[in-house]
Amino acid sequence: MNMTFWKTFWASMLGSLVSGLIIIGIFFLILRSIVAGFDAMFEDKKLVVQNDTVLHMELNDPLGDFTTANFDPSTFSLQKQFGLMEILEGIEIAKEDPKIKGIFLHCDNIAGGMASVKEIRDALADFQESGKFIVSYHENYSTSAYYLSSVADELYVFPSGMINWLGLGSELMFVKGALEKLDVEMQVIRGSNNKFKSAVEPLLYTEMSEANREQTEKFINALWDEMVDGVAKSRNMKPAYLNKIADSVLVRQSGDAVDVKMADGTMYYDEVLEIIESKVDSLESTDLNLLSFKKYALKKTKEQRTLEVLDPKNIAVIFAEGEIVDGNGKPGQIGGTSMSEYIRDARQDSTIKAVVLRVNSPGGSALASDIIWREVVLTREAGKPVIVSMGNVAASGGYYISCAADKIYAQPNTITGSIGVFGIIPYTGSMFENKLGVTFDYVSTNEHSVLSLNKKLSEDELLIVQEGVDIIYDDFISKVGEGRNMSKAMVDSIGQGRVWAGSDAIEIGLVDEYGGINDAIDYAAEMAGIGEEDIALQFYPKKKKNDLFEFLENIEEMDNQTSIQQTSQLELQLREMYGYAQSISTQNKYQARLPFLMWIK
Repeated sequence: MNMTFWKTFWASMLGSLVSGLIIIGIFFLILRSIVAGFDAMFEDKKLVVQNDTVLHMELNDPLGDFTTANFDPSTFSLQKQFGLMEILEGIEIAKEDPKIKGIFLHCDNIAGGMASVKEIRDALADFQESGKFIVSYHENYSTSAYYLSSVADELYVFPSGMINWLGLGSELMFVKGALEKLDVEMQVIRGSNNKFKSAVEPLLYTEMSEANREQTEKFINALWDEMVDGVAKSRNMKPAYLNKIADSVLVRQSGDAVDVKMADGTMYYDEVLEIIESKVDSLESTDLNLLSFKKYALKKTKEQRTLEVLDPKNIAVIFAEGEIVDGNGKPGQIGGTSMSEYIRDARQDSTIKAVVLRVNSPGGSALASDIIWREVVLTREAGKPVIVSMGNVAASGGYYISCAADKIYAQPNTITGSIGVFGIIPYTGSMFENKLGVTFDYVSTNEHSVLSLNKKLSEDELLIVQEGVDIIYDDFISKVGEGRNMSKAMVDSIGQGRVWAGSDAIEIGLVDEYGGINDAIDYAAEMAGIGEEDIALQFYPKKKKNDLFEFLENIEEMDNQTSIQQTSQLELQLREMYGYAQSISTQNKYQARLPFLMWIK
């Protein structure tokens, strides 16, 4: 009887397993067929741009350094981001396109960092130099959207709309109380003098330390000053007056914005379209030709890169975007293994003469950062210049992988520095015992052979981890000193985990020059002796044929009116805090990470 039961049981288990694998295989075959079908459907379809076209620029999707679309099987949805590289290329192409007469800027909020917004703003200012117009309009402007939109020749707001101009503020979330309720203890070890390395503060405190408050106030004021200066120049206003508007809350309704010269008028959408229509020199039809900027940029950059596909590539542009993790990492992460392979591939490619490393990272694994740093050093030693372009943030591990470059570009509102190290080992034994009644016991051959989250570190073990953290920090500042031609003592004095805005980082020697990714590419070409007309870019990670980016692009071709699901601020904060806790618990125990999780409002 037992023998019969087990035969039936294992046969059923095997049958279920095989059936499951077949179903999964069929699912992915169907998905691949759908993607391939869209590729075939749109393979030869070209974007037709009519005369007297105005580009309708909306920046609703999250902004990243390059356009991606990753399939999330948990939600059966595409996680999209619109790439800064495609945005900048699209604006440049539109500048030279005789069929494009201007841009209708229509942004209420921007899901991207301030350095990226500045790069887009600078590109729009350059677009205006061609004599083409930019008109901005929206019902409501967030602070970052207004900063971008203020570059426009004319700026309008809905009659009952609003412009948010109150200054910048930062909000930090602390979870110490929640951990105490769960009986979870975080065993934290920072570099011995890393008083500014406050990534662990949410786990230990209920409010900011004085050191953290000091550094946050300094760099957030630097970000605000850059924003105010940009608006002041575009709107022909004085920075002091813009600060007075914010301090006194002089803009409480849209009419107030007109009174204080922050807007040119209050209008309805149809009235703004009439103004834009009047700016077009000659209309071939009675209707205004509005074309989605996103559709234009994605299609035109793809066409341009396709034309260059046969040319030998001579400059590698490597995107290092996301937290730094061990191994290959997932989409949205910088894997120590995969990023090293990209740099190594560029170094070993004889046609590549220089490398531009675009860094947009708060840091992460110290080990993975060191692995990537080594490949940068080897590339320079091979005679190939390495130029770093910092994005919104290039801090801690993000600075680690940057410091060996020949030259570092950043924006005044880039967040960088945070040269410091910490280690975190959670203790969950009390939680299991007190909340679930689960206990643990151990047998070991040696004194320290059992390292478990359910067993507290002894004093000796804490000292061992502390020593490891201090060794990594000493190595970190040594490498920064070598790369930046500074003494270890000097690096330590501006290190200790302290965060700097780009405008301060350039003064203390952590950054060489203000500029964006295109400035870095131009300088790399100059160092490699490549003429401006001969620049041919090889992007990493390389795009795969029939990948989900193509799927996204083809969907956009069919219907550009993609619905955007609005997410509440509370949900965003909870998601980010969960991601923070998850990364802390799964990362290498030694980390070089931006010293806080913060929302700038």
